[in-house]
Amino acid sequence: MDSSQIKHFDYIFTGTGLAALMTVYKMVQSGDFEHKSILLLDENLKKTNDRTWCFWEKNETIWNSIISKKWDWALFANENFKRDLDLKPYQYNQIRGLDFYNFVFESLSKHQNITFLNEKVTDINELETHVFVGTEENRYTADYVFNSIYTKAFAESQSKYPVLQQHFVGWFVKTDVEIFNPKQATFMDFSVEQKGNTRFMYVLPTSKTEALVEYTLFSEKLLPKEEYETEIDNYLKNLGIESYEILEKEQGSIPMTCFPFWEKNTKRVLNIGTAGGWTKASTGYTFRNSDKKSSELVEFLQDSILLNLKDFHQKNRFWFYDLLLLDILYRHNELGSSIFSSLFKKGNPALIFKFLDEETTLLEDFQVILKCPKVPFIKALFRVVFR
Repeated sequence: MDSSQIKHFDYIFTGTGLAALMTVYKMVQSGDFEHKSILLLDENLKKTNDRTWCFWEKNETIWNSIISKKWDWALFANENFKRDLDLKPYQYNQIRGLDFYNFVFESLSKHQNITFLNEKVTDINELETHVFVGTEENRYTADYVFNSIYTKAFAESQSKYPVLQQHFVGWFVKTDVEIFNPKQATFMDFSVEQKGNTRFMYVLPTSKTEALVEYTLFSEKLLPKEEYETEIDNYLKNLGIESYEILEKEQGSIPMTCFPFWEKNTKRVLNIGTAGGWTKASTGYTFRNSDKKSSELVEFLQDSILLNLKDFHQKNRFWFYDLLLLDILYRHNELGSSIFSSLFKKGNPALIFKFLDEETTLLEDFQVILKCPKVPFIKALFRVVFR
């Protein structure tokens, strides 16, 4: 292909997952990028409800119109105790993937400077003055590229930083009996058999007879699909549900690692989303972190005249806290239930959420951390510091 025929854009987004779409949506809302040409490339058309995102929030957000359900209460449980958590001043919010995609794409379609192409990205090559992006069909160039295509090998081909997976299978079920409490989400129920891992059930009821019931593990290895499904079926039976209909299924595996993905960033290519370490490493939560990071990125692009995308990432102390927890769970995966139980048994839910959102003061950090079992964290601290 003649280089004169290669179409040039100011910005190219390779992959149109949560992080990319949040960032482009906020660029549009700011009104500061109308003169910039933006290309979105993805092999997936984003026409299916492929995932469910949840996040806690105190205030109204720009996503309020697509929140499908809110909960003011949550349940935490293990084999020994149950605790009803009053989430105030927070609410736990649910957004369906398809509702998010439709909302964002409808907004972007009104702007002529934005192009979406259903093409699979094959390579990204940075030169001194621009970046080449190749797809199976075409080649493009851009001043800057924002990549959210996750490269598994980066994290999993090294041994310095542990890599766990938050892996799950979920069923949207409709029951014949009124069994669920639609005002309360089950945040973590560790009463299921742990089998040497960190395993829990996660339940999001939308009515007395409908809920998303998800079997989740924080562990290194995935299970055969039938094992997740057997556990969900057993859990429903233990709740007293003999008859139910499966309306939808979802499954996923989210990497949980403190691997410094940002070290792969260059002057003109920035990794975003899971590919850029935007997923909260200790919990696998993605929505809230991506919401904050995408706002920071748009502000960074607005404020910088001579962009060097390597300058965007700033490491903080919460990265180090996550590293300690993942080190423990990687070596002793069976400790997950006791660690999370120690946090939620007597801890203030609002303070825990604030801590997980990385918004606490140093004093508040210690109030949360001191609830955790001391010995595993002290050992992890020595391992990490002297590694």
